[in-house]
Amino acid sequence: MKPPAPAPAPFTCEICLLAGGLSTRMGRDKARLRLGRRTLLGHVRAAARATGRPVRLIRRDLVARCGPLGGIYTALKTSRADAVLFLACDMPFVSAELLQKLLRRAPRSRAVFTGGTDRAGFPFLLRRATLPVVESQLAAQKFSIQSLAKKLRAKIILPPGGPDELFNINTPVDWRAARLRLLTTEHFPIPRTNSVQLPVPPPTLPAHD
Repeated sequence: MKPPAPAPAPFTCEICLLAGGLSTRMGRDKARLRLGRRTLLGHVRAAARATGRPVRLIRRDLVARCGPLGGIYTALKTSRADAVLFLACDMPFVSAELLQKLLRRAPRSRAVFTGGTDRAGFPFLLRRATLPVVESQLAAQKFSIQSLAKKLRAKIILPPGGPDELFNINTPVDWRAARLRLLTTEHFPIPRTNSVQLPVPPPTLPAHD
């Protein structure tokens, strides 16, 4: 009688926060900017930790000056998890609900991005097995998130809280708009589509320093 086959190893996933950008349009380190009682990085880290998954910060890219693709490569290259959920440090309105929605797709999806009908952006989830594709994009100097999502034929999901969740802070104008939003809403971050609509610039999904 043959011994029973060993049980398959549990599927693992970690969350990586990308904070290695140059912040050229802001003129200072975006991750350290304060928004209410926390820094931008602090807001993103809180949402990530609320999922109960391991959280790791990527501040120094193994390949410099490649935009967010350098951080993606660094995280996948050094990860032991089966999949990595990527968050940008300049998106303080992202909710744990959106992150859980992405994480639920991890065991059956190769690549899942958040965005609209024709745009892909942060946050997104990649299998560690996609590392060769990221390497080929680096070699071809195709550094954009859009190009990576297209190459991977990624699925795109809508945020449960609507586009408010995807507002990212790249400039002083964006920072002022985010502070206004914080002052004029009852909850932070904004989790629902029926939240108060403010006169702030629309989110620019692929624009991350």
